[in-house]
Amino acid sequence: MRQRTAVLLIASALTWLACVTVAHAAYAPVDQPGPALDVPQAQLAAALQCTSGVDNATKTPVLLVPGTGSTPPDNFGWNYEPALTALGIPWCAVTLPEFANDDIQVNGEYVVYAIRTMHARAGRRISILGHSQGGMLPRWALRFWPDTRAMVDDVVGFAPSNHGTTQAKFVCMHGCSPADWQQMNTSHFIAALNSYQETFPGISYTDVYTHTDEVVEPNMNSNGSSSLHAGGGDIANVAVQDICPADPSEHNGLGTYDAVAYALAIDALTHAGPADPARIPLTVCAQPFQPGVNPVTGPGAGLKALIDDETSPSRTIFAEPPLKCYVTATCPPTITRSAASCRTRTIVLRMPGRHVVVANVYINGRRVKHVRRRHLRTVRITNAPAHGFMLKLVTRTNRGVRRVRLHHYGAC
Repeated sequence: MRQRTAVLLIASALTWLACVTVAHAAYAPVDQPGPALDVPQAQLAAALQCTSGVDNATKTPVLLVPGTGSTPPDNFGWNYEPALTALGIPWCAVTLPEFANDDIQVNGEYVVYAIRTMHARAGRRISILGHSQGGMLPRWALRFWPDTRAMVDDVVGFAPSNHGTTQAKFVCMHGCSPADWQQMNTSHFIAALNSYQETFPGISYTDVYTHTDEVVEPNMNSNGSSSLHAGGGDIANVAVQDICPADPSEHNGLGTYDAVAYALAIDALTHAGPADPARIPLTVCAQPFQPGVNPVTGPGAGLKALIDDETSPSRTIFAEPPLKCYVTATCPPTITRSAASCRTRTIVLRMPGRHVVVANVYINGRRVKHVRRRHLRTVRITNAPAHGFMLKLVTRTNRGVRRVRLHHYGAC
């Protein structure tokens, strides 16, 4: 690329711009209801691991989303999970299939399910914290499943690949994983992700990046890959070097042990709106590790995480995976019940035992009325969300045993 002439560069840029402009109009509107999830619910549920404090949470729970090639234990188990637990902040972590190396569109379904489930269990909005692909992936869920937007308070990304990376073209020169193709800065996936608007009102976005990122490039300023612009959300794009000019953290370090990135994340999670660099004390510049990292075992855990990332298995393909039909609003029509019958539902719930003395029913976190008939509870819904909904049944027996059951009902 550097050896091409200026004329060729300009011509290529104009051609790319024209293609993006034409394709832009083909993407689904931002208010189009999201599709039903194709991944079986049992797989989605098994991939989400949560602390006990998520149910009826008194603090905003946090969803942890790992990066490409990684798992929650490698990405968060030795840093953010113990740190959040120490702060009394409940969290869930989602394990993405194939170490997050495969189709990111499928990964998006795991995040959609996680958002809906956590919101229903907590009875309040949640926050999301992710590294690399994990910092970008929640935006795919928010873009193409609009119902999730009202369920999310903060999205915090560490070196997120929001606009892809120029490095992918070299990685994929002789074939690469689906996720690498999709995170190329010129991919159809990235264009779809950022179509129409990058952020949404009511959500705070904190994007933390480093000038020494060797994976997600470029990131030399707020016009780089990780930063977000416009769309209605409340945005903060912050380089760790804006606070500590000598901060040496590269891509992996930024999302696993960097004290400045951690301070920005906690600031965002504990204040209204995104992180504010003015609230970060300069004393963080002297901290070699963030809270949660054991100074004795942390370096070894970090090395293991890096090795696991670099050696994670993945399939090799030679072109970007095609966009799903919902992305371009080209899915064939499906035979469904009439809108009236679909959105008016009568649901009968059987109690787990005759000793139940209290039963409460919630739809998408909102308590609803029900009719009691012996061991049954009947809920009549006259305006069910067209995109589907999560029903939560909370019971308590005369012995004080509390149980929570979740049921997901699909879209009309």
